Amino acid sequence: MAELRSCMATVAEEVEAVLDRTLPAVDGPQARLHEAMRYAMLGGGKRIRPFLVVAGADLFEVPRARSLRAGAAVELIHGYSLVHDDLPAMDDALTRRGRPSCHRQYDEATAVLVGDALQSLAFELLADPATHPEAEVRCALVRGLAEAAGAAGMCGGQMIDLLAEGRPLELPQILELQRLKTGALIGFACEAGAVLGGAGEAARQALRGYAADLGLAFQIQDDLLDVTGDAEVTGKDTGHDAAAGKATVVALLGVAGSRRRLEALRRSADAHLDRLGQRTAVLRAVFEFVISRSS
Repeated sequence: MAELRSCMATVAEEVEAVLDRTLPAVDGPQARLHEAMRYAMLGGGKRIRPFLVVAGADLFEVPRARSLRAGAAVELIHGYSLVHDDLPAMDDALTRRGRPSCHRQYDEATAVLVGDALQSLAFELLADPATHPEAEVRCALVRGLAEAAGAAGMCGGQMIDLLAEGRPLELPQILELQRLKTGALIGFACEAGAVLGGAGEAARQALRGYAADLGLAFQIQDDLLDVTGDAEVTGKDTGHDAAAGKATVVALLGVAGSRRRLEALRRSADAHLDRLGQRTAVLRAVFEFVISRSS
């Protein structure tokens, strides 16, 4: 685990550098927007999604500069979603990553524009030939990220989540909600490296299966931390899901049942990785990290 943390820290620093170069300088009449974009994106976060892009790309010997750009694009989408999720119209969160959420540091209108601008910047980054010289590959990345982030993915999951507040949901409905809200973007992150590397369909299917298990495990662990975590450690509000009456796996299965589900997902993820027959130790370690993290 120490080796994984070191690798993740290295990639996080490299992604931070790409984001720093990509985000606009604080200048001109729109300087407040630029400053808020940098506030939302720099200086925090585990960068798990870009790490998954890089780890997947390494399986297919993709140049690091390309996978870092694709990873930064995924992180920009993730960052936009956090800024919008924290808004009073959504989760009304006071803190994010141990400091005031974007709309509290600036204002609600600025936070809306920050999210919009970060989303646009993600696709601008993927469409640049520096990400990959082949237009067909760049188009595949743009399409994949758009699908993961849009109505058939993250946004659709957020809508279901909002409508589900205070309403009882069965386990299949909760799993579908979380597959869209959290799993879709993680799924793209895992498969993006294979797209960059021109991998075959069998490898991409194995990565998609692994990603589906990882995405659900990530959300279950998030929900567990909302119940059992310490706000000083997590860096964000806890107890929020219960207060909002949100349907979660933890609410339905309890803490012990949710942890058993995490173990089942780990075994399933390992089986998917077995099909790759390549250097998958890093991806296995990522799964262990996700289900044991405290923030």
